[in-house]
Amino acid sequence: MIESLKPLYNRSSHLGEQLINDGLISQEQLNTALVRQTQTKKRLGETLLQLGYIAPKTLGRYLEAATKCQFIELADWPIDMDVAQRITELRARRLQALPIKDRGGDILVAMSDPLNLGVIDEMAALLNRRITPVLAFEADLNEAINRVFPKEIGDLPEEAPAFAVDDDLGAGDDVNPEDAPVVKLVNNIIVTAVSMNASDIHIEPHENSIRVRYRVDGLLSEQHTFARRYHASVAARIKIMARANIAERRRPQDGRILFKRDGRENDLRVSFMPTIYGEKVVMRILERNSRHTNLEQMGFFPEQYALFETFIRRPHGMVLITGPTGSGKSTTLQAVLGKINNPALNISTIEDPVEYTIPGVNHTQVDPKIGVTFANGLRTLVRQDPDVIMVGEIRDSETAEIAVQAALTGHLVLSTLHTNDAPGAVTRLLNMGVEPFLIASAVIGVAGQRLLRTICPACREERSATLAEMDALGVPHTDDFSTILARGRGCQKCGNRGMKGRTGVFEVMAMTDEIKDLVLKRAATNQIRDMALRQGMKTMRDCGIEKVLRGITTLDEVTRVLVMEE
Repeated sequence: MIESLKPLYNRSSHLGEQLINDGLISQEQLNTALVRQTQTKKRLGETLLQLGYIAPKTLGRYLEAATKCQFIELADWPIDMDVAQRITELRARRLQALPIKDRGGDILVAMSDPLNLGVIDEMAALLNRRITPVLAFEADLNEAINRVFPKEIGDLPEEAPAFAVDDDLGAGDDVNPEDAPVVKLVNNIIVTAVSMNASDIHIEPHENSIRVRYRVDGLLSEQHTFARRYHASVAARIKIMARANIAERRRPQDGRILFKRDGRENDLRVSFMPTIYGEKVVMRILERNSRHTNLEQMGFFPEQYALFETFIRRPHGMVLITGPTGSGKSTTLQAVLGKINNPALNISTIEDPVEYTIPGVNHTQVDPKIGVTFANGLRTLVRQDPDVIMVGEIRDSETAEIAVQAALTGHLVLSTLHTNDAPGAVTRLLNMGVEPFLIASAVIGVAGQRLLRTICPACREERSATLAEMDALGVPHTDDFSTILARGRGCQKCGNRGMKGRTGVFEVMAMTDEIKDLVLKRAATNQIRDMALRQGMKTMRDCGIEKVLRGITTLDEVTRVLVMEE
């Protein structure tokens, strides 16, 4: 990072205070950004942008005034490829600079630090022309470099047994040169997915072609297709990278790939599944050194957060997170562990799989092949003098019984259940055979959750709600009152979807005396829910509607995720 711009980005007395004074962010938002900044070591402006507290164009105006250099949004800028490729990709990344337009008398160069005279002089020497620096965000600059220099080859796989990635072939001497196109194809599929922040890659064989889909922000979308004749080679290449058996095509297999790209360490969990047209390959992408989400940034409303924090600050008892697969339960648990983690506590987990590690926390991986299940792993953890135990998921009655007993004997137990809402957690435990009096005594509280996509800040625009939308939102409409909603037009930064990133919506239910009485009577889920609502529980749908009215997400997104379940 260049020292000359550090004060501009990092000190709240400069950029932060200006934005507060102009009413663009609150002191609370600035404090949150400063906390995040200490963790990521990013500039303050970029951190505010990532948190969605300020629009890129607004921040750009402030930085433009501070640097006296023009600010541009590279995602919307028509880059001249011939000009950009006058320097190498390696140099562009090292200098954080990219030529974007030849104006005859000079060359326009996008830079993350347009005040760095050393970079300006080096670029002028490389291009043998006078250059004019313009300011671009570092993330936008890296995305532009990705577009200018197609990523057909990379530094992956880091730990594959038979490969040593090096030259333009994309693999070492153990690979036949005729396989180079397949090597590049696989690398391109993976690296493109990582650059799009996809969570999963699906490579699916069909009758006449192979389809590649990425899951971004919870939704799958088709990205590539390629000829069916390449499928066997692609599957074999991935199997070698994942240390799977390349000769086995009739049975399911699992594997793992570790690789680095642009300084990011990624872990791919690979699954091979036979279908009638060949093996389908699914890869789950996990960034090994990714920053952990702060609990405050998960999407709780203040009153929900305050109640939930009382749960996790208790010395013993059980706290449950509920929701279907892909609703963010594991992320919430990791955020909880990060919140309560300190040297005075012995925190141990049993997970399947261990997706992210937290310094100071003891993580254990479930492995049924050697007899390490949730139940017997949890039974052993109880004898490890724990203060806090995190169980990745309560799947069976044995695990449920042991977890409840641990909560009753002086441990704080955190876990997840697959139920549609918070009150449903009680019914699920009852169905697993846990006695009502044990549930009433052990469970402190339950949080149900879902994830909603958020509006892209780069192409966000406001509009008046229609009468139908106001009815759906429960907002009264009169001639002199109009509800303003937000939406995303769609731009290059969000893949023309209008949505980028996700936020959680929650319902937090405390185990009050009245609810304990209902549990002891084995009351139905709807009776427990009615009592929780009377005691002030805000439902996930209510939270979603409020986030629509605040311009965070859209009514269509709330309807897609929440209303159709009801």
